[in-house]
Amino acid sequence: MFQRYFKHFSFFHYHLGHRIFVNMGLNISVGLLDGFGIVMFLPLLQMVDGSSQVSSDELGSLGFVIQWIEGLGLTLNLPTVLLFMLFFFTLKGIARFIESYYRVSVQYFFVKNLRLEGIYSLRDFAYQHFVNADSGRIQNSLSAEINKVAAASSSYFMTLQCAVMALVYSVLALMANAQFAVMVMVGGLLSNQLFKVINRKTIEASRKITWEGHDFQGILIQKVGFFKYLKATGLIDTYTEKMVQLVERIETNGKKIGYYGTILHAAKEPVIMAVAIAVIFIQTMVMGQSLALIILSLLFFYRALTYLMSLQTFYNNFLTNSGALENMREFLDELQDHSELKHSGEKVSIKNEIRLKNVSFAYTEKNILKNIDLVIPKNQSVAFVGESGSGKTTLVNLITGLIPNQQGSLEVDGLPIEKIDLKYYQSKIGYITQEPVIFSDSVFNNVTFWAEKNEENLKRFWDALERAHIAEFIRQLPDGEDSLLGTNGILVSGGQKQRISIARELYKDINILIMDEATSALDSESEKIIQENIDELKGKITLLIVAHRLATIKNVDRVILLSNGQIIGSDGFRELVENSVEFKRMVDLQTF
Repeated sequence: MFQRYFKHFSFFHYHLGHRIFVNMGLNISVGLLDGFGIVMFLPLLQMVDGSSQVSSDELGSLGFVIQWIEGLGLTLNLPTVLLFMLFFFTLKGIARFIESYYRVSVQYFFVKNLRLEGIYSLRDFAYQHFVNADSGRIQNSLSAEINKVAAASSSYFMTLQCAVMALVYSVLALMANAQFAVMVMVGGLLSNQLFKVINRKTIEASRKITWEGHDFQGILIQKVGFFKYLKATGLIDTYTEKMVQLVERIETNGKKIGYYGTILHAAKEPVIMAVAIAVIFIQTMVMGQSLALIILSLLFFYRALTYLMSLQTFYNNFLTNSGALENMREFLDELQDHSELKHSGEKVSIKNEIRLKNVSFAYTEKNILKNIDLVIPKNQSVAFVGESGSGKTTLVNLITGLIPNQQGSLEVDGLPIEKIDLKYYQSKIGYITQEPVIFSDSVFNNVTFWAEKNEENLKRFWDALERAHIAEFIRQLPDGEDSLLGTNGILVSGGQKQRISIARELYKDINILIMDEATSALDSESEKIIQENIDELKGKITLLIVAHRLATIKNVDRVILLSNGQIIGSDGFRELVENSVEFKRMVDLQTF
């Protein structure tokens, strides 16, 4: 029962702490001050009847308000009643302002913290789990779903406010006329049962919209990423139709939610009046009570029922976005459950070597790497070759700390990788991939990673461009280093993107440079230039090269030949050609 009714409250309380109770306290103060103001209506009505003496007897347990005023030495006449009515409602207005502003501040605080939690949790998400994650869900959860969670939090706090206010007015009504109050409360609870079916259907539709939203984001990401292929092959219409069908399903569920919400909104006032009229009829016609005895309680309960019906409306609005809230809670739990281990040991910058001892790794039950023993001395250039699926990239991922070794040990300068400062170690790594990493920003920001644009950084920037043989092209652009590259570098060619990516790594102060098929997007002339750059870097930093195009690794210090996750050859290029039939076959198949 607790899980069913309080799981959302516990989620909000986890992120807000005492703030949620402060908000509830402010709601109570608003209700009480409003109630004291309403109490003053009955003396006013007694004066309208011509009574010269105001009695507190008909106020039930709330008579203490009148007694308190009289205790101040004041005569309870018309000016006094009006003055205290104004006093209570003015205080209520001030309390309402404080409560409303505080509630809005708490909501923004909640959404900000949720965004930050998502950002930091994604930052710490372990790479081996990221590769199997749903990119559409990640994108949707941290963008569109956040807005839905914000709407859910707003509706939840309004629901909470209505619940507190309904409770306060119910207590005041009980104090004024207990018998009448109990009857109205029973009627209100019975009427509330009518909306349970609507709430359940709203939750179902909300969940469907959330998961369909994940699918839509995933399809959209792929459409943008594969736009050229879809356009060139004439498949874009088919793919677009797939998106259209999904949009129509989202619309259908959205209309269902709107339909249920409209029923609640339209039924609210008629239900309130039906309950109030039925109870008044029973009290006066059946039980023979005086209307004057129930008038104050009626005022309180009209307020209580109004908030009760508003509670249903806000709660339904909350349920509309509850699917997003459930998804966010599960999404954040998943990120945190699979966060990478934090290494906060010694800051190592590879003074001697990287050593792998009997290292094995498997993504599932099938081993990707088996019993790897390898030593990479500082500033040595090493190439990893082998057929697709031989474990080259996985081995590099292990060396960079992207994935943890499951068996054996990986040491940097004699220290296990678990005992070094992993983030510092990774900050000394340059990584150039087959698919160039280009941000939708200027050339300068792409290469310097948003460094301050001062004289020193500009000199380093142009030096990196010269070494990557892209400087002349950048100078010819209309805006030079401030030229925008577009989404994923769409405004420049594949080779130019690759050279800008290489320039970024050359700009950094790195000890290891990893080139994972880095020259695959370049033409022969550009590849030759980059090969010269690789040769220039030999002996200056540790070079790890994953290569299919063997022409790029002729001059490396050592070639590691992998097959089925095992090292089957390790030597210089020419020596390996002479000593390995497998490597010689690979070389013969390629034209130098």
